[in-house]
Amino acid sequence: MEKNRLVKSLEVGKTNRDEALVAELIRLEKRIFPKHESLAENFGQEIQRRNSGVLYVLEDSSESGNPSTNEEKVRGGVAGYLMYSCTSLVATITKLAVKESCRRQGYGETLLRAAIEKVRSKKVMCVNLHVDPVREPAFSLYKKLGFEIETLVHSYYAPNRDAYRMVLTFDSDK
Repeated sequence: MEKNRLVKSLEVGKTNRDEALVAELIRLEKRIFPKHESLAENFGQEIQRRNSGVLYVLEDSSESGNPSTNEEKVRGGVAGYLMYSCTSLVATITKLAVKESCRRQGYGETLLRAAIEKVRSKKVMCVNLHVDPVREPAFSLYKKLGFEIETLVHSYYAPNRDAYRMVLTFDSDK
């Protein structure tokens, strides 16, 4: 059952809060992704790119358990984030990251649904992404929301580490 969570869009460079938020997203990026897949070193540049965006969701305060710091207790902490980019016809989900302690609780689905809604409003024809076939929870989530395997990309992440390229195509009459 998906909860009604508030997904926020990152407004870079507006306030000190945004700088703190970006720092928290970078910490999450470093914890989740191996160095060769991480955008941590170029995170600020990535989120400033034209036609790109970042959505994030905070942990539910009632579900956050024992936060490690008072700061997390006050603001819930970031549960996850999603990065995307759009061209005139196609949107690409470039990152979907959910904090390990928040997985299997609907945060990823919430972010992905919000991103699909946001890019669909931009009148793109489809959304694509890449996923490691061994990441079964992520693959299952994408299938659940209507993504279909377009092709297998050999050595996408690293030598002998493939990826499915998945696509969600929108009906042209909507």
